[in-house]
Amino acid sequence: MTCRSVGRVLRELDLSPGLVRTTNMPGAGGGVAYAHAVTRRASDPNVLIAASPGTTLLLAQNIYGGLTEDDVRWLGAIGAEYGVLAVAEDAPWSNLGELMDDWRADPGVIVVSGGSAAAGQDHMKVLLLVQRAGIDPRRIRYVPFDGGGEAMTALLGGFVQIFSGEASEVEGQVRAGRMRVLTVLAPQRLEGFLAEVPTARESGIDVDWITWRGFFVPSDISDERYDEWVETLRRVGQSPEWAEARQRNRLQPFFLVGEEFDAFVRQQVLDFRTMAREIGLSR
Repeated sequence: MTCRSVGRVLRELDLSPGLVRTTNMPGAGGGVAYAHAVTRRASDPNVLIAASPGTTLLLAQNIYGGLTEDDVRWLGAIGAEYGVLAVAEDAPWSNLGELMDDWRADPGVIVVSGGSAAAGQDHMKVLLLVQRAGIDPRRIRYVPFDGGGEAMTALLGGFVQIFSGEASEVEGQVRAGRMRVLTVLAPQRLEGFLAEVPTARESGIDVDWITWRGFFVPSDISDERYDEWVETLRRVGQSPEWAEARQRNRLQPFFLVGEEFDAFVRQQVLDFRTMAREIGLSR
């Protein structure tokens, strides 16, 4: 989604000399694309690869076969989503506090679904939340699905009690009256259909989960070409065309490029690595 939207804006702004081709490269939570960029496209000045916290989370857990955050050049992020916890409309909890009271009483009785693998984003945001709430994250039951749609179907079918995902994933079900969002993992309340939903911080749990949408480029391109890419992404991110595309894709404003983004990514990998150790996902 992000690649195609950015490619469209590149053409609209005449920032691309020709056709912008988008290639999907699934596998290993982005690891296949990451390895391809490192091993086969390391000096290609014209390739742009999408990334998200899923990328940094797996790098932090050393899941990319020994590849690290130092093997690419981090370019920028131009939009974001925030995590949510949602329940079926007839669930017994009306707010995050009530859910946490029951979770503390018996952590193993509540089952969470998400559209990411175990130790992926949807799983990790729940583990972080319960840890900050004083619950042992190793006792949390999480069922991974191939995507948010399947995870929500499991919730609505009564097979799980909590859905962990992103704000945009739940909009249709919330508007249809089939699901309720108990909390958003954002620094402040979101606008739109979730405007009345409190943040986890408002409920006394200091947790945010921002799912940024960004890019990296191969490690061996020249500094000049890297700077050109930074300026190009800056022009895209600050354009009215991108603002329209971002809103259409239900992304919140989030813009970091160049050195600032590089520092942000490296700190996030470090934080995720520490978090994984504390939660017991790695040593």
